[in-house]
Amino acid sequence: MNLGHVTAKPVYLFFHFRSPYCYLASKTMWPIFEAFHTSLQWRPLGGWDGRSPPERAKVKVPIARQDLARHCRRLGIPCNPPPITTDATLAGVGSLLAEAQGVLREYIVEMMRAEWAAGQDIGLPEVRNAVAHAVGLDVREYDEYVNAPINQTRLGKHWTEAQEKGAIGVPTFVIDDQIFWGNDRIDFVLEHLADARLARR
Repeated sequence: MNLGHVTAKPVYLFFHFRSPYCYLASKTMWPIFEAFHTSLQWRPLGGWDGRSPPERAKVKVPIARQDLARHCRRLGIPCNPPPITTDATLAGVGSLLAEAQGVLREYIVEMMRAEWAAGQDIGLPEVRNAVAHAVGLDVREYDEYVNAPINQTRLGKHWTEAQEKGAIGVPTFVIDDQIFWGNDRIDFVLEHLADARLARR
């Protein structure tokens, strides 16, 4: 029950399209924004921001992919990881345009499907552009947007903001002073919002 809250509670989400755990979150996080009076503060990251550094990633990737497969089996969703060389930075930049044009959820779901379910390299412009077209974005505008340096710099600023808020990885949800790191913390986010009596009904 909502007790008169007028302003939606901001939920900051630091997200990286290269993260398998963000793929999992993209399948389960939407009740945070549908069932509660919240506002998504979308903060995509790029490069290695929010991820294990390259030296650690070499060791971590095989384990993480085993873990991803287990999670996917439990959720009943496809698991077909992309090439290890995939750079998802520009996909993150493109999500800002999708947000501005009101198709952010569709973009997130479709981009992650292309990458983690179909195993495509979303670092390739033809893959990104196909996703943009599928969710209703103008492909020429999208391609120009992701390649504009002024838009690319926004992702670095998001990582600075993430660190200022205490986030150390992705996906991370930040609500006031509470930090929830990982797709397996989404239940805690929902509990927190319920305890705050922010349910829509």
